[in-house]
Amino acid sequence: MVREVEKRGMRLGKYELGRTLGEGNFGKVKFARNLETGQAVAVKILEKKRILDLKITDQIRREISTLKLLKHPNVVRLHEVLGSKTKIYMTLEYVNGGELFDRIASKGRLSESEGRKLFQQLIDGVSYCHDKGVFHRDLKPENVLVDAKGNVKISDFGLSALPQHFRDDGLLHTTCGSPNYVAPEILANRGYNGATSDLWSCGVILYVILTGYLPFDDRNLAVLYQKIFKGVVQIPKWLSEGAKNLIKRILDPNPNTRITMAKIKLDEWFQQDYTPANPDDEEEIYVDNKAFSLHEPMSEVERDPGSPTLINAFQLIGMSSCLDLSGFFETEEVSERKIRFASNHSPKELLERIESIVTEMGFWVQKRNGKLKVMQEHNGQKRPGSLSVTAEVFEISSSLYVVELRKSYGDSTLYRQLCTKLSNDLGVS
Repeated sequence: MVREVEKRGMRLGKYELGRTLGEGNFGKVKFARNLETGQAVAVKILEKKRILDLKITDQIRREISTLKLLKHPNVVRLHEVLGSKTKIYMTLEYVNGGELFDRIASKGRLSESEGRKLFQQLIDGVSYCHDKGVFHRDLKPENVLVDAKGNVKISDFGLSALPQHFRDDGLLHTTCGSPNYVAPEILANRGYNGATSDLWSCGVILYVILTGYLPFDDRNLAVLYQKIFKGVVQIPKWLSEGAKNLIKRILDPNPNTRITMAKIKLDEWFQQDYTPANPDDEEEIYVDNKAFSLHEPMSEVERDPGSPTLINAFQLIGMSSCLDLSGFFETEEVSERKIRFASNHSPKELLERIESIVTEMGFWVQKRNGKLKVMQEHNGQKRPGSLSVTAEVFEISSSLYVVELRKSYGDSTLYRQLCTKLSNDLGVS
């Protein structure tokens, strides 16, 4: 049984906890040392209440189940999982060099020799995961750590897929990942091969390592997706022919003709100074059953039939644009007529608070079919200064929603003010 960590002793079983390495939505990561061996580790401390509130029990279980399978020098190692009444403690390999993202951000593009070494290790780690039936599905520089010796450590398997996640057609169908790194076949939403989609993300990472910027980028997500679908990559002339050729073969928008992992390892540019990594020795990983003494989130069949429309995780990426509203105000015809932002408030509370806020702003509200029509007119006439907006709520999960504001007609400045006010007051903080 694990006792709650005391502030005075900062002890967790055989581990002595130290400074905080990072904090996130689910808890924090602390530096720790094994008092028996002196080994430095990172302890990921997850708040059970937060996990339940956000309905991410399955995601945490998946990450732990995945890490238990993986024992490779280029994958972050899970040592053990402990539990208390209020927390889950994941003891992980301590990687003291930071994220690949930070290395690129501070240095700019890396030399081909340094970049090739990192890419070789990335491919070794990803290839090993695939051999174990694990597909990461969120590969990006932020999820690739580099230790003090310059060795790659792949991390964050919260969105990974295992063999049981495949459908009868042998494909994955859950749309997930980060927009700039996601493969075109995932966006197509017709099922995808986890191995080829991970390879695409590796290709984007290689491009970023060698150039210092993204191959596909745009503030407008619709434009970004079109660029990814077309797969037209502008490769700098100063890269070697070998690097150019490999990038082109990986960033092939057709997954059926995209280069395979085996062929990457045989590529002449990749082969330079290449020493394949060997999987680590098997190690018993202890997982405390008390770690998951949680109430399970409500299953799909238990959902209230009158609840808001449920949409998938990747649509959330496209919808949570409240972080930068400016990108939506580019053209009247396309951008200004539909604004979306994410919120943790319940649908009932959202609609009630929207009504209250817009009423205070001088609008009047008409309710219909679970939507709000927000209007401001001058003597019933559509004159300058008039505005008509429909507000609707979509469900991402039982604790996360998206508010969509659609303009029927009206003053653009007034519409911006309304959207900014609502997103600032009700959006995810």
